[in-house]
Amino acid sequence: MDVTEIIRLNLLSPMTLSFVLGAVATFVRSDLKFPEPVYTALSIYLLLAIGLKGGAALAVAPLADVTAPMLAGVALGVAIPLWAYAALRRIGRFSSVDAAALAAHYGSVSAVTFIAALAYVQSLGHPAEGFMPAVLAVMEVPAIIIGLMLARDGRQGGAWRSALREILVGRSILLLAGGLVIGYLAGPRGYKTVAPFFADPFQGALCLFLLDLGMVAAQRIRDARQVGAFLIAFAIVAPPINGAAGVVAGWAAGLSLGGAAVLGTLAASASYIAAPAAVRLALPAANPGYYLTASLAITFPFNLVIGLPLYVAMARLLYG
Repeated sequence: MDVTEIIRLNLLSPMTLSFVLGAVATFVRSDLKFPEPVYTALSIYLLLAIGLKGGAALAVAPLADVTAPMLAGVALGVAIPLWAYAALRRIGRFSSVDAAALAAHYGSVSAVTFIAALAYVQSLGHPAEGFMPAVLAVMEVPAIIIGLMLARDGRQGGAWRSALREILVGRSILLLAGGLVIGYLAGPRGYKTVAPFFADPFQGALCLFLLDLGMVAAQRIRDARQVGAFLIAFAIVAPPINGAAGVVAGWAAGLSLGGAAVLGTLAASASYIAAPAAVRLALPAANPGYYLTASLAITFPFNLVIGLPLYVAMARLLYG
């Protein structure tokens, strides 16, 4: 399968087309809208599902196979916000608070992009390791902490601690970590009993979730004119740079081709759930128009449409 075929399969996948349909619905001013409880239920289902599956795989994975990818994920979560902050401050001339907020978003990860990447590499015949949700869980927090520390001053100590607590008990981490623990304790045999609900309908639920996100992203794209040319360029250029680093880190950690592509996708993604919640509490002076528009309206669609086949192509090139 060549690169052109990989790109074609991604562009014509139900996931990508569902996202595009949501964007089209917004652009043509359709009355299509997801009730908030439906969005919440879908996000809970998806996060718990990947946690359960990852925990069951973690239960039978040798510790030696898991340690290196986990350490690689943490290293990426530390390095990415540091370089992003430096570039945004020195080249983009952003304030310390806005640069730190953006760095936290780009160092953290998008669970939805991760889910799409898992499904995509599976469709190409390069499934990722089953324990990759555990790598996702350890990557989500460090970058947000570093981002908040970069902008921290003495007046923000209480807010910083509140933000850290919100990260740890927020929906994303709680469901992922909780699902991992349940799946680990239940093991593959226990997971098999709930697989008809958490495995078989997963792809359909993901399409519905991406349909809703397409509408949300299209609404945010109108704000792109306000964030400036540099931030738009950063939101497009940073993902391939981070993605390449993630693919190389996955290769060095001993992951399969699919696993390295998924780690590259994680590194390339930007958080728009956990990071905004933490930044809103700890850095109220940061401009939400910057970090929400960049992460959700620019980087997320870029990764979904262009990034996924790009990171797989990087992995194929590296693995020969």
